[in-house]
Amino acid sequence: MDRLRRIVAACLLALAAPPAVLAATPRIVSLAPHVTELVYAAGAGESLVGASEFSDYPAEALSLPRVGDAFRLDYERIVSLRPDFAVAWESGTPAASIARLEALGVRVVVLRVQTLDDIPAAIVELGRLAGTHPAAEATADRLRRGFAELRQRYAGRSAVRVFVQLDDEPLFTVTGRHFISEMVTICGGRNVFAGLAGLAPAVDLEAVIGADPEAILYLGTDPDPARRWVNWPNLAAARLDGIRKLPPDPVSRATPRALDGAREVCGAIERTRKARSEHR
Repeated sequence: MDRLRRIVAACLLALAAPPAVLAATPRIVSLAPHVTELVYAAGAGESLVGASEFSDYPAEALSLPRVGDAFRLDYERIVSLRPDFAVAWESGTPAASIARLEALGVRVVVLRVQTLDDIPAAIVELGRLAGTHPAAEATADRLRRGFAELRQRYAGRSAVRVFVQLDDEPLFTVTGRHFISEMVTICGGRNVFAGLAGLAPAVDLEAVIGADPEAILYLGTDPDPARRWVNWPNLAAARLDGIRKLPPDPVSRATPRALDGAREVCGAIERTRKARSEHR
């Protein structure tokens, strides 16, 4: 009887164990909206069997089963989807959530995307895992060329002081460690809060006034961000008409759309640069 039990247990373990080699079309669960976009960009959208809340791009992602959000995953739902692997975001998916999934037998691939160059690298890695390397490499090459072109176009331009405003109450911004700040630098801007700690800290109004940014790049929901600053007409950004509302997702999501976002950032900074030269 003991021998029979051991055989049954061994069979159950074999059935539960993940295959050593992934299937031609692996089953993938995405644990962040931008990861969902990256999987599609790698040509592996057909492999997605589940995605986190707010996975809204491309349109096909809207029909995917939801598996929770960055703060609370639906572990039972994820396991029921039988993924070959789940894809997490290094700086966004809690370590405890990753450990819980792994304890439940779910393989977790953690993507590190902190710089613009990390975006094409992540796409290539996903293409390798999903078996869609040619499509992934083609997308990655397009992004590399696009970012290189922006760097070349704006190299040597006069610096513009930039405040990236993520939200209104409180005021949040990005530091030099965030890829949005890298966009600003590529475009010839200087992030006035680059030296702060963390990635997206809160700042007070007095600090913004003291930094006197020439351009304010607004990524929040207020349709008229300039009205917040009308009480400070001497602020350089107000004098130069440098307060610009930019599309938040292309600028703030680490996906191929970041190239479009960087172009928006460069356009806003360049308009401020021209306005400054006309005021002199």
